[in-house]
Amino acid sequence: MAAQQKILVIDDEVDVGEFVSAAAQAMGLDCTATTNAESFLETLKPDTTLILLDLMMPDMDGIELLRMLKKRKCKARLILMSGSGKRILESAEQLAHSLGLTIAGHLYKPFRLAELEQLLERQAEAVVLPATRQNHSFIPHREELRRAIKLDEFVLYYQPQIDIATGSVIGVEALVRWQHPERGLIFPDSFIGSLEKFALIDELGWMVANRGTSEVGQFTDSDGKALMLSLNASVHSLHDLKFPDVLVSLAQEHGVSPADITVEITESGLIKELSNTLDILTRLRMKKVKLSIDDFGTGYAMMQQLKNIPATELKIDKSFVMEMQSSERDRIMVQKTIELGHELGMHVIAEGVETQEQLDFLRLNGCNSAQGYLFSRPIPANAMVSWLDAYRSKLLRCA
Repeated sequence: MAAQQKILVIDDEVDVGEFVSAAAQAMGLDCTATTNAESFLETLKPDTTLILLDLMMPDMDGIELLRMLKKRKCKARLILMSGSGKRILESAEQLAHSLGLTIAGHLYKPFRLAELEQLLERQAEAVVLPATRQNHSFIPHREELRRAIKLDEFVLYYQPQIDIATGSVIGVEALVRWQHPERGLIFPDSFIGSLEKFALIDELGWMVANRGTSEVGQFTDSDGKALMLSLNASVHSLHDLKFPDVLVSLAQEHGVSPADITVEITESGLIKELSNTLDILTRLRMKKVKLSIDDFGTGYAMMQQLKNIPATELKIDKSFVMEMQSSERDRIMVQKTIELGHELGMHVIAEGVETQEQLDFLRLNGCNSAQGYLFSRPIPANAMVSWLDAYRSKLLRCA
């Protein structure tokens, strides 16, 4: 395990570099310490797996070095170090993310040996574990997407949404996947943009709505009542003034009440298209369909969104939920989003919940519901039926 880890440190304080090197070497890790940008860039190699980078440097500071790492297309994971305050360090991490760099953690100076060892152990394990991320270099062409739609290669997976106060399942979110005949299961980040580019997103959207409303009837709560169905809508699909009428007609065709459907709209796209979509969003609400602002907090002009859109739900983005235990800024964002949503009479749901600690924090702060791997990954319809039975049995045993 240790042989695969190559660590490079840059800190103008010699004793810090020596401290990190001693800790790494005691763990059997290969570590080199540098004190200036020139020697750091000379020592940096393609096989470097981990970089510990101090933000406050006299010649070339850490922010400038982040830009240099982007230019070099650096694949090493980064641990940022600083004694300048949490907000500066968190902003630097956000910049690194935006540059396409991988952040592995941070250290507030002065830091303890135990903190350093914990981060180094975690990163050593990360190097050994096989990569499980999907290859995002795949860019489908128009005809390939047309064929996929025609041959019905797109499938729905469902993720349960849990009432935090009672633990009961209140709904499911329908998530589209592409069951590619050669590449296997492909996630939406790899094809939604292309569908929008080639004006094929409406065809996919109506396929998802039709299949979702036809399948949701088999998902019921403990009283036999059908669960809520959340559908994601592309902003590109919210131009057709017939959208509310067609959606409601489709739902009724499958015996689903419009009041049991939530349409999720990504916040980052709304502000650009608000003038074209407000008509449709308002009519959806008049027809009892619920509206959720998805990925809340990641877009722009949030207050304007809430003022103009007749949304019934705020969905806290998983990036805040997953980091709220380690980031004071993210923790405050989650707390204030819950407060804001409740002040406006909205339901607040958190996505990306993976640990009991996160769920306990959300419960303590009054969040209404949650979804995430703590409960279940997105799974096909038949697997969801089985999961619901098993989950209900578990709740009864714990009651």
